[in-house]
Amino acid sequence: MTDEVYDMSLDALAPVQGASSESYFQLVWRRFRKSKPAIIGGLIVLLLAILAIFAEFFAPYPLRMTNAHNAFIPPTRVHFFDDESGFHLRPFVYLQVVEIDPKTFLPQWTEDKTQRYPIQFFVKGWEYKLLGLIPMDRHLFGVGEGADIFLLGTDKLGADLWSKACEAGRISLSMSVFGALISVFIGAIVGVYSGYRGGWFDTVVQRFVEFITAFPQLALWLSLAAIIPRTWDPFRVFLIMALIFALLSWTTLSREVRGKVLSLRETDFVLAAKEMGASDRRIVFLHLLPNTLSHIIVVLTLTIPGIILAEAFLSFLGIGIQRPMVSWGLLMQDAQNLRTLGQTPWIMAPAAFIIAAVLGFNLLGDGLRDAADPYASM
Repeated sequence: MTDEVYDMSLDALAPVQGASSESYFQLVWRRFRKSKPAIIGGLIVLLLAILAIFAEFFAPYPLRMTNAHNAFIPPTRVHFFDDESGFHLRPFVYLQVVEIDPKTFLPQWTEDKTQRYPIQFFVKGWEYKLLGLIPMDRHLFGVGEGADIFLLGTDKLGADLWSKACEAGRISLSMSVFGALISVFIGAIVGVYSGYRGGWFDTVVQRFVEFITAFPQLALWLSLAAIIPRTWDPFRVFLIMALIFALLSWTTLSREVRGKVLSLRETDFVLAAKEMGASDRRIVFLHLLPNTLSHIIVVLTLTIPGIILAEAFLSFLGIGIQRPMVSWGLLMQDAQNLRTLGQTPWIMAPAAFIIAAVLGFNLLGDGLRDAADPYASM
């Protein structure tokens, strides 16, 4: 009887022993996988990144193509049913024709249902270089001659908004990630050193942080973006805009990391490192900073959507990204005219990409924040 009880106790302890042998990152990943919102957020971010990186493949028309005759065409409807044959496995579109209303003199778009135009996949079209290196001419979808497919409609220049929105993700996402990385780097270093050194150094640094935080960020964004010379090349404007966002968003992380370091600097492993003669740099970079890494990663994912919104706001007002570069905010400049917005509401379609990006990063950040402390529920 005693042997049986002993064997049963070993079997019961086996899962616990296996769980305790997992590393910290394995525990974080196991807990992260259980969060469905975090997985959904990660998939949204991944999808937007794929659309941006391979924009030419997903774009049925050249990214720089404009045609005044195609200005302000509404989104093309994709059909699976018609009145004659019923359901079709292959989706198709109709030719869109325009008529001028004799009373309002506004264009009225209708579908010519006399002929179907099947949507073709992996079609051969205009040539481009995949990732700027590999020559290709294949695109995800397209239609034959005689009709066009504009999933999100066209803008005032006749450019396909779907193609432009995919391309715009390159600037909006890369600028936000680049700016967030700089912001996190500055905030983490300043916060760790401020909390570790303490004394007058900590006092001076915190007063400087409070001084920057006291300024309204919106006014600073507007003023700093407005002084950028219009004659600068687009790449230089991109770098300056990213630096502006970074230099105005590092203070929050700095305060949070400082508070965490204040609780860590008197722990046994830090005191032991000091007694063994470890330098301050070694203690900061090998002991304190790694222990705040999970928090830094979470703040990084939550900083990115804030920069996306700030860039979209400035570009929407015309003082952010300038052509020939294109961002999601720049694509919505036509929406400043309420009359145009009322007649062509589809020009707000790029806003869906902004909403998806902000939602995706927020869900991902919330999931990482919960998973970063895997021992909370133990």
